[in-house]
Amino acid sequence: MKIRNPRTGRLDFNLNEVSLDEVAHLAANLRASQPLWWQLGMAARVKAMQDFAEQLAVHREALVAAVAEDTGRWSESELEVDVTISTIQRWCKDAPELLAEAPPRKAQIPFLEIQPSYLPFEVVGVISPWNFPLLLSLVDAIPALLAGCAVVIKPSEVTSRFVAPLQEAIRATPALAAVLQIVTGAGETGQAVIQHVDTLCFTGSVATGRRVGELCAQQFIPAFLELGGKDAAIVCDDADIEVATSALCWGSMVNAGQSCMSLERIYVHECIADAFISRLVEKVKKLRHNYPDIRVGEIGPVISDKQVAVIRQQLDDAFEKGARALCGGQVLELGGGFYCEPTVLDQVSNNMQIVTEETFAAIVVVQRVQSNDEAVRLANDSKYGLSAAVFSQDLANAYRISATLKAGGISINDASLTGFVHEAEKQSFQCSGMGGSRMGAESIRRFIRKKSFIRNTGVPSPWWFKA
Repeated sequence: MKIRNPRTGRLDFNLNEVSLDEVAHLAANLRASQPLWWQLGMAARVKAMQDFAEQLAVHREALVAAVAEDTGRWSESELEVDVTISTIQRWCKDAPELLAEAPPRKAQIPFLEIQPSYLPFEVVGVISPWNFPLLLSLVDAIPALLAGCAVVIKPSEVTSRFVAPLQEAIRATPALAAVLQIVTGAGETGQAVIQHVDTLCFTGSVATGRRVGELCAQQFIPAFLELGGKDAAIVCDDADIEVATSALCWGSMVNAGQSCMSLERIYVHECIADAFISRLVEKVKKLRHNYPDIRVGEIGPVISDKQVAVIRQQLDDAFEKGARALCGGQVLELGGGFYCEPTVLDQVSNNMQIVTEETFAAIVVVQRVQSNDEAVRLANDSKYGLSAAVFSQDLANAYRISATLKAGGISINDASLTGFVHEAEKQSFQCSGMGGSRMGAESIRRFIRKKSFIRNTGVPSPWWFKA
């Protein structure tokens, strides 16, 4: 399979398509290796994962270069590799306590005793997207491995150059190599993974997530789906304009807007709207494309060429229906790659695709509102419910508004904090996902099945048949 370079547009990488038979063979090997991995115990698994983190650090330069070539951006690629390493270190610290078995306890029936226990799923499947290819391939795999599972990862075919240096790090960690496999290919490869695992973690679009959920239901396996977003920010009349504009400039434009937690909609109270919009546009206009030097500038290319048509269609639809670009408004071709201009739109309405559908680009829309209630109504008028943000200097008011928003993680006086605060448990609302929290203690517990040993302490049970 020929893979496109997002900066040049050239098909300059040959991706191996793992056959369906090979997926089945690898999954069988993982299933055979998992019992020994589980029997090693938590301390040994922590040691293996710490060794893996060290190997990722050894291969850091190659990983950053590969992720940068996959995605066309540099600073985010460095951060992505470093965050992945720190995520392993954090889980190695937290996992032993989170999965420590509780001592026996008396049941409500006095002569019975309960000993809690658990078993991990044998093989966990991970299907990951192209916007943060390394991190999102491992964010679920790391706790699953520490829980005692074997894992097979199918990364996006759009961004699979990073797989080679990642496999080098895996091979250099002998205890891990038998229980962590990566398979590359397109949709058929992902479908094959679903057929051979015991539970699945998927990150991607709502449309693909629906299909993945259906396939998992056919296999009768749990599915944890982290899907798209159209995150909204509410800027109240007492918001600190400098804070709000800085946070939302970053939250809407980082990674060129290619994040499920990107702030794509802003609802600002009309009494501060002019000042807020003027300052936001001023800050967004200062952002530069990282072309021709990948290390200079804040806005990288559109990673997937299929997304270019989506962005252009949404912009055309918005302009035809009366939207106005306060800055930006176009997708440019530079050196063979496609770059969305950092864009702020106003005069938008809910009959526009760019207001209702995930855009995944460096574009944010701004609507003026007359009250907090109107802002909440518009923010909730969406099929998405991943995360959101509220800006108000009255914290009680900010929390009241946050409580009414149909989204899992609400940042207050900042943007996209759920991407940094890993101990904050949250779930996706509406079509933005399904299943337990990817963050916090609940995250690792997605990969275990709880058991209980219930013991009679020596008293004849009163419900027995009488001899």
